[in-house]
Amino acid sequence: MPKRVDHAERRTEIAKALVRVASHRGLHAVGMRDVAAEAGVSLRLVQYYFETKEKLLLYGLQHLVERFAERVAARSRAAGDDRGPRAMIEALLMASLPTDEESRAFHLVYTSYAVLAVTDQALAAQPFIWNPDAAEDTLTELLRQAQEADLVQPGVDVQLEAVSLLAMSAGLGTSVLVGQRSPQSAATVLNHHLDRIFQTSGNGSLTQQARE
Repeated sequence: MPKRVDHAERRTEIAKALVRVASHRGLHAVGMRDVAAEAGVSLRLVQYYFETKEKLLLYGLQHLVERFAERVAARSRAAGDDRGPRAMIEALLMASLPTDEESRAFHLVYTSYAVLAVTDQALAAQPFIWNPDAAEDTLTELLRQAQEADLVQPGVDVQLEAVSLLAMSAGLGTSVLVGQRSPQSAATVLNHHLDRIFQTSGNGSLTQQARE
């Protein structure tokens, strides 16, 4: 009998190849032929699964977001059974910093896609903006839970703080990526702002995570 092809697995392998090429050459320089060569498949097969480069890039981005969610969940589990909203927020913020090869690829490709979408109408037409909204909603809800549990300072605007933390994390991630500061330095800045929001200090827990 002919071997059955797992199409979802094949699409994922192609997406991984895209990320590998993009993390070394930049997303702007990636072509479908390059991805096919990296994945060890034909250009025709890549075109069969994705039709256009734009669809391939979006799928690669979605793959990165899924892996990001898995890293957040793993960091959250590592915090223990008594983890609260702050531990969950720390897990999300630390997973977004480029501290290893996988998180570096996530930040580089994700940021590159956003920049390219500014001038590329085909990319801009894809639902890229949904993912940042999802992260903002998640962070806002975690801060709201902390507020209801009297864990944050009085008068905190949870949505405003969520937007601020995400923007800060993105900017710090880029500064780490280009070598302006270390992951530990970026984590110290994030920890400082979390200490400003929360009633109880995290005692540098983010900085400790960046060292591990």
